[in-house]
Amino acid sequence: MKQAIITIMLVVLAIPVIAGNANIDKANQAYKQELYNEALKLYLQEAKETGVSSALYCNIGDTYYRLKDNVHAVLYYERALLLDPSNSDARFNLDFVRGKMQLPDDAGDSWFSNWVDRTVSRLSSNTWAIIAIVTFLLFLAGLAAYLFMDNVLMRKLGFFGGALVLLISILANLAAFHVYHKATSGNAAIIMPESVTLCTAPRAPRDKNEEAFELMQGTRVEIVDSIADKTNGKWLQVSTAGGHKAWLNAKDIEVI
Repeated sequence: MKQAIITIMLVVLAIPVIAGNANIDKANQAYKQELYNEALKLYLQEAKETGVSSALYCNIGDTYYRLKDNVHAVLYYERALLLDPSNSDARFNLDFVRGKMQLPDDAGDSWFSNWVDRTVSRLSSNTWAIIAIVTFLLFLAGLAAYLFMDNVLMRKLGFFGGALVLLISILANLAAFHVYHKATSGNAAIIMPESVTLCTAPRAPRDKNEEAFELMQGTRVEIVDSIADKTNGKWLQVSTAGGHKAWLNAKDIEVI
């Protein structure tokens, strides 16, 4: 059973998910022929010349995975989900590659916050906004039924149903804000080197006391501050999923 599950995962990673123009068609063909360097070159060229999309980023992630470059695969799957949180292929493949890298869950420091973030992030902010509008209209309909109908059962349904959809509308609004902020903040980034030792100050550590903690390749962090000077270069203060903050050199991360 375990072998069958792994096989299914690899099949998903093996299927390019977009087609349409000459570059993409050539890239897909190269991918199928296991010419992954050529496929990657064409996918990246397409992104530069025509523009990016969630499906294209997912293809790039698949190709990096085939080239055994897991950290870039993670980066591009994250970028795919940033553009379209409902991209199930990108989410499935991201979880698969993160599992291979033995990365911890980075959505938050508790199972509940992890679950909430993953659930909310499966839909775009526009979709959540539509849900919020529709449920608010249903609330108004329920309110009208409660205020103006004579039938006791309909009034009860209007009251309790209206209260329920109002709650859903409020939650959908919060979800829309969360997903929108996550997509537009530009603060999320991935650790690119094999491992990075973060520092307590925005400079290379002078002794062990200035070393904060170590993060492994592929870890997702949030940028919270930055500083640059001629002596030390550009340094960024980042926050981990568990809320720990420290400084690292800007060259050690790639912004999602």
